Amino acid sequence: MIAQYKDKRPGEATTIVLPDRTRDLLNYKRLWLISFILTALFALVPVVFFAVMDYKLTQKSLEKDGEARTARLASNTWRTVSFFLDERKNALTYVARSNVPERLSNPADLESILSGLQTSFGKFTDIGIINASGTQVAYAGPYDLTGKNYQKQDWFKETMDKGVSVSQVFLGYRNVPHISIAIRHESEKKDVFVFRATIEHELSQVFSHHETTHGGDIFLVNSQGILQTPSRYFGKTLAPLGISLPPRGEATQSFTFTFSGAALIAAYRYIPDTPFVLMVVKSQKALMAPWHGAKAQLLKYLGFSIAFILIWIWAVTGYLIRRLRVLDLKRAQYCHLAEYANKMASIGRLAAGVAHEINNPLAIINEKAGLIKDMATFKPEYQNDEHLNGALDVILASVMRCSKITRQLLSFGRRTKAKAVPLAPCKVLDEVLVFLAKEAELKRIQIDKDIPENLPLVVCDHGKLQQVMLNIINNAFSAMSGEGRLTITAHNDSDNFLSMAFADTGCGISQENMDNIFDPFFSTKTDEGGTGLGLSITYGLVQEMGGRITVKSRSSHGTTFTVYLPTIKGGEITP
Repeated sequence: MIAQYKDKRPGEATTIVLPDRTRDLLNYKRLWLISFILTALFALVPVVFFAVMDYKLTQKSLEKDGEARTARLASNTWRTVSFFLDERKNALTYVARSNVPERLSNPADLESILSGLQTSFGKFTDIGIINASGTQVAYAGPYDLTGKNYQKQDWFKETMDKGVSVSQVFLGYRNVPHISIAIRHESEKKDVFVFRATIEHELSQVFSHHETTHGGDIFLVNSQGILQTPSRYFGKTLAPLGISLPPRGEATQSFTFTFSGAALIAAYRYIPDTPFVLMVVKSQKALMAPWHGAKAQLLKYLGFSIAFILIWIWAVTGYLIRRLRVLDLKRAQYCHLAEYANKMASIGRLAAGVAHEINNPLAIINEKAGLIKDMATFKPEYQNDEHLNGALDVILASVMRCSKITRQLLSFGRRTKAKAVPLAPCKVLDEVLVFLAKEAELKRIQIDKDIPENLPLVVCDHGKLQQVMLNIINNAFSAMSGEGRLTITAHNDSDNFLSMAFADTGCGISQENMDNIFDPFFSTKTDEGGTGLGLSITYGLVQEMGGRITVKSRSSHGTTFTVYLPTIKGGEITP
């Protein structure tokens, strides 16, 4: 990634590409990926763990609540059934005790008694009087059952043995599912008879007013698992239940099971003194329907939370890795800049020493050449020797030229301490071109200058400005392998900046390399000895002087580097 900064000036915003890559640093993409994965794991594992725990606990709690509600319904309903049957037994006992056997044996009186029972209690199909031998001697109801013998039927045997019985559902002589409620009674004359009543379809209506929502089903079975009332799930009366009954108990119990692929919750209760087991069955899916909606919301919130955490971790780790990358890059740059500065200081000291050493023989040459010229002036035989006088003039001119070069070397080498001072850019440029004029002549490069004399002074360090110009011109020379032209122009901007443009006719820079030219160690001429530090150091020096640098280039059409430097306005230095 290329770091970009905006240097705002009045009326203009310039984007400058900064160095943001080195080849000897860390693998930041891998480091970011590892940091992101580890941070995400540490952040998400507890969230997902507790979300799963809460999910399972809530689901288990709702399942238990569904079982508890089913059990409560079963507890309430079995009492209703038990009360219903006890009420009928008590009614029969009262009728048997309050009427003489002769009246009970009279069909007309028995019809009147049935009508009274149906009016008072309802849900009586018929009644009858059965003697001790099991023959029904009197009957009131819709069937012709007078004279039928019940001696071998279980309900009759139980009644004679225990005094009262409630039968399971059976077909009997009428071939209609019904139950028998019978009591044994002994008259004052010690005659024993059985007073019996039957109930057919009315039994399933006893619990019809109870809640049967959520796919509920309330029905009765006997201890053998035969349906005593119709069931929504298991079929009609007298059909087999199809599942094993739990063991007998005194309290209401509940359990879950699967029937025809559906998960069901069942609560049951054995009704005392009857062959019936009350069962309440509800669909677990219907009971858990509210949970499914809440589950969807929970999963949605969990998904949003995970997405938010991942986005946050992605942003934070990316920011931290980018900051680490910038800091590591700056550290590497500063190390190389320090190394380069030390190298330049050493070169400066070496140049100063060389210049000093050269000045001594130059002084001797200048002195001896002057002496020879004086001698030639005073001796008539040499006064008119043009060859000798011309050679002496060439020697003295060369000595003056070497002296000028050594003075500039001393000036260049002694400026090691950075100090911003007003400078004339054209003079600094001339100082740099002195060192490069011979190289330009050898490479047949023409240097054109278009710098007005009335330009304001720039505020920067003399040595840094020399180094910037030297690096840019050297870079231009490298881009022009044969003949070429370097055009240097300068003009004053309207916002306290002076711009100097260095335009060459070299090979130019390809578009894919434009974003990387200021990167440290980036070079397309490493096989020719390029280090990739020149433009990076140039960029840093321009930034330190309070300026900026831009570049425009097209492949095979040359390159233009433009340096903006702060100027003096109104006698004051503008940063």
